[in-house]
Amino acid sequence: MASQTSKKIAAPALLMAAWALFPLNSAAQGVVNALCSTDAPWCEAAAAEFTRQTGIKVNQAHKGTGEIGAQLRAEAQNPKTDIWWGGTGDPFLQAAEAGLLEAYRPDYINDLHPWAVRQYAMSGNQVGGFYTSTIGFGYNTDVLKKKGLPEPKCWADLIKPEYKGEIEISHPASSGTAYTVIAGLVQQMGEEQAFDYLKKLHKNITTYTRSGQAQAPNVAKGEVGIGVTFAFNFEKWKHDKFPVKTAAPCEGTSYEIGGIALVKGARNQANAKKYYDWLMGPEGQAIGAKVGSYQTPANKTFKADPRIPSIDSVKLIKYDFEKYGKSAERRRLIDRWTKEVEALPR
Repeated sequence: MASQTSKKIAAPALLMAAWALFPLNSAAQGVVNALCSTDAPWCEAAAAEFTRQTGIKVNQAHKGTGEIGAQLRAEAQNPKTDIWWGGTGDPFLQAAEAGLLEAYRPDYINDLHPWAVRQYAMSGNQVGGFYTSTIGFGYNTDVLKKKGLPEPKCWADLIKPEYKGEIEISHPASSGTAYTVIAGLVQQMGEEQAFDYLKKLHKNITTYTRSGQAQAPNVAKGEVGIGVTFAFNFEKWKHDKFPVKTAAPCEGTSYEIGGIALVKGARNQANAKKYYDWLMGPEGQAIGAKVGSYQTPANKTFKADPRIPSIDSVKLIKYDFEKYGKSAERRRLIDRWTKEVEALPR
């Protein structure tokens, strides 16, 4: 009798235990935790469409690459993120160097442009190339005309006294975009000459923003005359008929290869891989242009949006992603910029 009673008690207890575990397992199978550093509309549209197609819920935050790199380092012992995508690639390479990312070489590697494949080779398959875009200037033609200022065409133009208080750029400590600018100028001019240039440019800067995505809307709305960032950021505003033009620096310019990576220790690795593969496929790659993000996509198996600007005519420097993607080099250049440039009065 006691045996039968204990069985009756044990059965509901086991059932309750099973039900207690079920929501956790169900949630683990049904979610992916993501961080996204590209344009917010692309981040949001991709997450929504992936969830619609797969039923997997995407818990996703939008932050700058520098911020995310710091977050992943802080969470290294207890990762809360499964996948990180979008945004300039140097911070991704630095996260790979720090052992924060998981190696993943997708089966469809031959569907990608060579510049995207090189990111895998450079990072031990921890970072993929997601898109590419060049650094350039965007400017509000109405603002410049009203103030009698010429349209800038070259890096040399931006340090002219007449542009004082008219230029906005992001802060390299929080923005991978600004770091790409600094690292590119160092490679292009030589380090001493580049820092002399940055000190002169500093006198003309009105604001160092947290993110490299702030310049385009601020320029389009006339809040600032000139913005320095990745050129694709301005394309949406041009197509929406704002008084915006862009220029690729006549001396040459640096460029980004946006990153995508799985986080080491991810709690939802299977779903993270599904999201990764979808983002790198034609559907995920095409969704950017649909919401006004006009970077050149990594996947070459579909016809890209004709509004994406060609980079064929842009004079590109030979950017050393391996050297300038190292954490120590990034810290050194940002520390020098902070001490020698940011500390100066404007």
